[in-house]
Amino acid sequence: MSRVCELTGKKAMVGNNVSHALNRTKRKFNANLITKRFYIPEEDKWVKLKIAASTLKNINRNGISAVLKEAREKGFIK
Repeated sequence: MSRVCELTGKKAMVGNNVSHALNRTKRKFNANLITKRFYIPEEDKWVKLKIAASTLKNINRNGISAVLKEAREKGFIK
C-alpha cells in the first residue's frame, strides 16, 4: 500500500538533508500516517482508514461524517 492519507491525499514530500558544511543530499519527508478504525453511524458499520495525524485532529474536531463528506466532494473517496 502507498503512503498516502486516504481522506486528504497527503503524501511524502521531497527535500534535502543539509550537513554542517552545507552539502545537500535528497531525502523524503513521509506523511505521519496511522491506521485507525472508525464507526460510521449513518451506515452502521466500522471502516478502517489509513490517515494522517493532522486528519485525525480534524476528525476529532468536526466529526467523521463531516470529514468523509468533504473528502467525497474533493474526490478522494468514491
